[in-house]
Amino acid sequence: MSESEPPPVLHELNETWATVLAEAEARARVAGRADIAEYLSLRKSNDLLRTTACDWLLMTFRRVAGEMNRAGASLQLSSDDKYQFTIGQTSLVGQLLKLENSARQLLVEVGWPRVPKHGFIRGGGIALGRLRHVGIKSASDEIRLVTSPEGAPRWIVDNRRQPAEIREANIRQHVAVLLDSSQVDETQR
Repeated sequence: MSESEPPPVLHELNETWATVLAEAEARARVAGRADIAEYLSLRKSNDLLRTTACDWLLMTFRRVAGEMNRAGASLQLSSDDKYQFTIGQTSLVGQLLKLENSARQLLVEVGWPRVPKHGFIRGGGIALGRLRHVGIKSASDEIRLVTSPEGAPRWIVDNRRQPAEIREANIRQHVAVLLDSSQVDETQR
């Protein structure tokens, strides 16, 4: 199995979930419940956007870390595909990618609320995440997945006055901070 493919169990779960949503949408249309059918169609579309965007973000971090390792770094990577975390009052279910450089860690956390009691995402977001540097809070970013006017998913950094879109350059900068042993928060000096 390549790094870009989800684990078989997760892939099967995603396929089963897509099938269940499609069947429920078809039943709602037959029953004349256009409102429910429209909601389920939107849900299916958002799930595809979320999955695609989360996979892109995690794969890009893995690829950049691999390039750095080939250039002499010694990053260790691990992941958790059943990860739960909170941002503010919102509970999220998703994935974690942990990059470690000696005692330093960069946690890439992505997910979205799965049930109503988990809360909701403000600002029109469809997923949330964090690029969390353990011990270097000032280098960490909260991120939100939004859709462009054209409908394409895009990650934006949420903890700035002007939200900025996440690009590979941002990801490279986060990995560079992890590798830079001179980087520490002012409060730790």
